[in-house]
Amino acid sequence: MALHMYNVRRIRGVIQNLKAAKRTFGTGPEPEKQVKQIAGSRVFSGIQPTGIPHLGNYLGAIKSWVTLQEQYSCVLYSIVDLHSITLPQDPAALRQNILDMTASLLACGIDPERSILFQQSQVSEHTELGWILGCFTSMPRLRHLPQWKMKSGKKNEGSVGLFTYPVLQSADILLYKSTHVPVGEDQVQHLELAQDTARIFNYKYGDFFPVPKPLLSETRKIKSLRDPTAKMSKSDPQKIASINITDTPDDIILKFRKAMTDFTSEVTFDPDGRPGVSNMVAIHAAVSGVTVDEVVRQSEGLDTAQYKQVVADAVIQTFSPIREEVERLRADPGYLKEVLSQGAEKAKELAIPVYRDVQRLIGFC
Repeated sequence: MALHMYNVRRIRGVIQNLKAAKRTFGTGPEPEKQVKQIAGSRVFSGIQPTGIPHLGNYLGAIKSWVTLQEQYSCVLYSIVDLHSITLPQDPAALRQNILDMTASLLACGIDPERSILFQQSQVSEHTELGWILGCFTSMPRLRHLPQWKMKSGKKNEGSVGLFTYPVLQSADILLYKSTHVPVGEDQVQHLELAQDTARIFNYKYGDFFPVPKPLLSETRKIKSLRDPTAKMSKSDPQKIASINITDTPDDIILKFRKAMTDFTSEVTFDPDGRPGVSNMVAIHAAVSGVTVDEVVRQSEGLDTAQYKQVVADAVIQTFSPIREEVERLRADPGYLKEVLSQGAEKAKELAIPVYRDVQRLIGFC
């Protein structure tokens, strides 16, 4: 009993130390103290409507999206439903997933007053520009992109939509003359296609599209809790392999308790030699807002079983208010639809002049 109480106090001590470290190292200044917005820059990023995001989505993209609202003068975030239908979708499920993703983004901190949040299919200029850009893109180039290789399988077969998916991505970005695009390491090649497409168009018609620059995520890729060699994914058949932002505290504790680690008890960071424990360290550092080294230092003396509880508590602390806000927003679908409708109007105000100029340049009018 005495040993148990000591362990509880030890875990609580680690959590308190990390909170103090977070205040010291921080995740950036408060909104009113943020650096001056970068004038003339425009950020675009999209996310597929897969319903409620998981921990990897949050740490790899959404968390940084919230920060970018403060740093750039114009930010657009699109729920890319056109991309989602490259794979079969149930219509009713897709409608709900779009609203669930909208609720999730708002709950995580995306502010419709500081960014433009909209549904891709509601701005028809995306597909119209996509057709034009497709006429400047070679088939061999598309065959070598990871999206086609990964989803077409060994038979190299798939829909035309899947094949031209990266062209529509380029149109998404260039339609708004975006200067910066937040990307993960696995998305860089698709951004390179958008960059090359801009250069090809500019060479033929004059300096028109900015060549967008990547904003690489600083967060390490979050892995599956059951297979730390694979990324966390909604499609994982093992439901305990991923953590959704709306999971209850009990669910989160259970999933971390069953997370795959190894037989070494101490907490270290060695992604190649100890991928399971290292994945938890990466998660812990990202949700706590401190460095990996600081997390490891603060966890000295804990075995992996105790450390799993520490990480679970840190994730619970982050997700509890988000979960409550998601549920509140999901209960008001009319509001969510209105947010998307207003966002589409704002996006169109930016897209229509650009697309008209493209039509003029290529000779449509």
